[in-house]
Amino acid sequence: MRTSPARRFFAAAGLVAGLAAATGAPAGDAPAGFPLAGTWTLVAADALHPDGTRSSDYGAAPKGLLMVDRQGRYSLQIFRAERPHFANGDKAHGSLVEYQGAVKGSSTHYGTLELDAKRHLLVFHIDGASFPNWEGQQQRRTFELRGNVLSYRVPPRPDGDVPISVWRRIGADMAR
Repeated sequence: MRTSPARRFFAAAGLVAGLAAATGAPAGDAPAGFPLAGTWTLVAADALHPDGTRSSDYGAAPKGLLMVDRQGRYSLQIFRAERPHFANGDKAHGSLVEYQGAVKGSSTHYGTLELDAKRHLLVFHIDGASFPNWEGQQQRRTFELRGNVLSYRVPPRPDGDVPISVWRRIGADMAR
């Protein structure tokens, strides 16, 4: 069975649009996408204490990466640089200190982000997390975006400390 050139054109156009939607690539006149889309590197992971002092929450040189796509899907990782290595090289047979360092020295989660720019509010819809209690939660954070620097405050912990994360957009994404 032969198909007309017009039918082949529309079939190809539909395929391209479907692939663009599946990969997150813009199709035609689609909007530019989520304003925080890009790759971000961690600048600081601090805690603001009730007395007004501030300290490093993940050590002196925390490491982290936040990736956000055009639809607001994200993946976030924060690590304490000074985490102890497992002496035997086998994560299934670590010591209590090694396991504590691995768990307390990292915070990772992924899901989708919602942005309310007028209220300076980010909402993390968490699908998966290194701390399983967060899975399925919606967590709100007040944020500031200044150029390529994003900072947000996590709601206070039971001890009153307020975690603050500061990220800098990197790479080709800096042109936004």
